[in-house]
Amino acid sequence: MKLDLDIVEDASKELYIRALKLLPPDVKAGIEKLSGTETSPVAQQVLNTMRTNIRVAEETENLLCQDTGIPIYNVSIGRNVEFDGHALKAAIRRGCERATTEHPLRSSVVHPLTRMNNHTSCGIEVPVIHIDFTDDDGIATIEMVPKGSGSENNSFLKMAIPAEGIDAIKTFVVDCVIAAGGKTCPPTIVGVGLGGTSDLSVALAKRAATRALGSECADPEGAALEKALSAAVNRLGVGPQGLGGDSTAFAVHIELASTHITMNPIAVNMQCHSARRAKAVLSTNGITYGF
Repeated sequence: MKLDLDIVEDASKELYIRALKLLPPDVKAGIEKLSGTETSPVAQQVLNTMRTNIRVAEETENLLCQDTGIPIYNVSIGRNVEFDGHALKAAIRRGCERATTEHPLRSSVVHPLTRMNNHTSCGIEVPVIHIDFTDDDGIATIEMVPKGSGSENNSFLKMAIPAEGIDAIKTFVVDCVIAAGGKTCPPTIVGVGLGGTSDLSVALAKRAATRALGSECADPEGAALEKALSAAVNRLGVGPQGLGGDSTAFAVHIELASTHITMNPIAVNMQCHSARRAKAVLSTNGITYGF
């Protein structure tokens, strides 16, 4: 299959708009699940307000949050898919620009020094585009994640000493959630990246934070640590929007990589309760949108 760049451009535009308006079913189910176990009346009221916001956004085709975020596109290319990498990235950028100017959306992207906003949601190295490869035959997938600053500002990295062991990981993650407090608009998905190098662990944390609720780490040791940390974080009492309660996080997600014998990088990246993402699958049968 040869990727049609016009379709890629249109899909990139549509995905940005969909991601900002439609919350994935697993996240909506996560809010319902927390509502069923929350014991604080104030927290219950906050969760109910979140549910109302989701419903109104869908009914009125409005944005879930005014923060359109930094646009991130994760592209997975299957086997026997022909494409021009440079042209593919250019098509995604055009689609991102069109979503912002034609819809229109508020552009949240500025130059880091001048703070100039081109009002296109694009700039130097933005949108962020990751391209990877899969075993799927004749299929390409584009996932769009608008990452807002409320969650992105609460990102952390620690180059731990291996001798500190798993306790250092647990302590660091818990301390990060406490430091973030209500600034990440909890309940959150706490993404943890373990191992690799400093940059890889941060990328793994982002991948973990934007993973679907209900999924678990492919590594059994990582999956066990996810459960332990999820329980620990929800005993902190931060609660929805930082106003107290049992529902501090939907879950803690972990992604890991092998690392050097003398280091153990730990990164934390959080996703707010409006954990937005959208996906398009391109094949010879056409295009299918989902989450």
